[in-house]
Amino acid sequence: MAIVGGCRCGAVRYRIDAGTMPPTYACHCTRCQTSSGSAFTVQMPVGIERLGVEGETISVALPTVGGAISTIHHCPACLTRLYGVGSARPAIAIVRAGTLDESAILEPAMHIFTSTKQPWVALPEDVPAYEDNPGADVWAQLLA
Repeated sequence: MAIVGGCRCGAVRYRIDAGTMPPTYACHCTRCQTSSGSAFTVQMPVGIERLGVEGETISVALPTVGGAISTIHHCPACLTRLYGVGSARPAIAIVRAGTLDESAILEPAMHIFTSTKQPWVALPEDVPAYEDNPGADVWAQLLA
């Protein structure tokens, strides 16, 4: 199965080679709110070896809440944030799931940093939610 997406202007396209749709999560941290200009972001972790990118990107290295460095890749023309790779998990690319061509099919498997979510955002009761960053065991299950 090929999952495809890209930036707003079309200068950068990507392809994720996966047997099934990778799980997604919604992040409600204030950094994601600021960088997206919205209430949260929907992200998709994928193995870096499964991500193929066509077109040039520009990147910026930013510190994460946990102190790692996240290298964020953007389209140089329209500045769409496409994915990031963190120093804590360099084998995983965190794709901004809203950049998928068919993003309407996404349903987050969990919500994180809900302690800073916007008060008007209602979370589904049947989806796990974590006030902060969940533990390594939760991430291992999501990435399995």
